[in-house]
Amino acid sequence: MNENDRIVKEGTQYIGEDEEIVYGLTTTPWGSSPSSPAVVAYDITDGGKTNVSDTVLEGVVSASGDVITLPKIKSLTAGNQYRIEILFTSGSQKFEVIVPIEAQQ
Repeated sequence: MNENDRIVKEGTQYIGEDEEIVYGLTTTPWGSSPSSPAVVAYDITDGGKTNVSDTVLEGVVSASGDVITLPKIKSLTAGNQYRIEILFTSGSQKFEVIVPIEAQQ
């Protein structure tokens, strides 16, 4: 499996710098009944991976049924690119799903 297999099928999400969005991830493409969900946000604009979770994520991650509800995504910088990584367990396997984000004005 390559990294592209872990990216959400909707691909890059475009979020305005003034928007505040809560996403839900249906885990059935990877596994059902997710547990131990964790979310980390990175700014990848300069080609690195700078953890910006404290700045752009608000609230907690939760799982119910086959859906993981992410913390609110907010306070993005227009023109920057972000990578949201969602880690969860399904059965005896651990998965990491990627949501690419491009911030706009």
